[in-house]
Amino acid sequence: MDDNSIKNLREALLFSPDNIPLKQHLAEMLLKANRFDEAETEYAQLVKLAPTKKSKTGLAQTFFLKGEYSKCNVILEEIIENGQADFNVLLLHTRALLKEKAVAKAIEVYKKALLFNPIFQDEELDRELRLSGLEEDHSSQHEAASYFIQKPAVNFNDVGGMNSIKKEIELKIIKPLLHPELYKAYGKKVGGGILLYGPPGCGKTYLAKATAGQVKAKFISVGLNDILDMWIGNSEKNLHQLFEVARQNTPCVLFFDEIDALGASRSDMKQSSGRHLINQFLQELDGIEKSNEGILILGATNAPWHLDPAFRRPGRFDRIIFVPPPDEGARESILQIKLKNKPVDAIDYHLLAKKLEHYSGADIEALLDIAIEEKLESSFADGIPKPLTTKDLLNAQKKHRASTQEWFASAKNFALFANDTGLYDDILVYLKIKK
Repeated sequence: MDDNSIKNLREALLFSPDNIPLKQHLAEMLLKANRFDEAETEYAQLVKLAPTKKSKTGLAQTFFLKGEYSKCNVILEEIIENGQADFNVLLLHTRALLKEKAVAKAIEVYKKALLFNPIFQDEELDRELRLSGLEEDHSSQHEAASYFIQKPAVNFNDVGGMNSIKKEIELKIIKPLLHPELYKAYGKKVGGGILLYGPPGCGKTYLAKATAGQVKAKFISVGLNDILDMWIGNSEKNLHQLFEVARQNTPCVLFFDEIDALGASRSDMKQSSGRHLINQFLQELDGIEKSNEGILILGATNAPWHLDPAFRRPGRFDRIIFVPPPDEGARESILQIKLKNKPVDAIDYHLLAKKLEHYSGADIEALLDIAIEEKLESSFADGIPKPLTTKDLLNAQKKHRASTQEWFASAKNFALFANDTGLYDDILVYLKIKK
């Protein structure tokens, strides 16, 4: 049927060779019949006769189906430059760019296409250009300005207890940043990476901020969501830009929270995009293209054993500090800070601090919330705030147990059976298994 129709159209065009609608119809029929060379001839003549968006798009489509992607892209770029882009033009351009391995440009064009049709999905394009499971946030473009640079007002005086950790940080982090000339004399770089690890809620973030405050450095705190982007390649760009911001603002503490989520073992990564991101992170840590002098990179993790081993090589996160639950002095300090300016009655902070062994800072806060809620309930009757007592807090302790115990149960196994280098000895010392 198509062959007869094509034959009839050709005969009609013998009598009317410049009939544009007839020629357009013939070109479309030839394309539909996979007679690409003939379709190209008709479309090329048509573009000369009537250089419309329709005729140009037809010729571009023909080139695409013939595998001549470069020619296809040249035509489509001209259409787009003339302000004639629509969904189909942008979609075809995306496909042709992807065929030419121009991924970054393909992502850019695909985004524009999706503005015309936000619910559009395509298995191949989405697999190649988008990361599944991530939603795009149009409101947050990862520009340098979006990274909030802080000048922390806290320092080690604001960190209760934890004297041994502060001393270790002082030696490994603060002294080099305060005396760079001494380190340079011995040919040692100032900066590098420190990994803080331990159970959740024990103040790793606060400690990192206090470290920056101690050396009067700028502080940039980064979570996984600040880096990950649904578009392939953009996460790596975000990470690079983040390091660039830090390099332009030295001395700077660059803090990565939950770094195990970002630097999970490459062998566990199913998507190549995840491996690319880890490789980018390792390159930035190495500071090969740009110097990391004056940048202190701190990472916090609850599960250092899930971190790619490459992260712990010399010059990267080669120094590791265990941040245990707050000691007795720190617990007493946390209680006093949290209860400041609240109605209290003769609180025995020393007794409570003793009773709350293994409690994290977050656990203590949760326990106080329970006690306060119960006091609020009894205060509703007459509207007079009732003071918190030691007994109230001890009662609340029965309702909220230390969450760190679960972490130690898991960590103990790694410290006992996956600890060839003695990396996790501090866990065994804390648990009194090793001296």
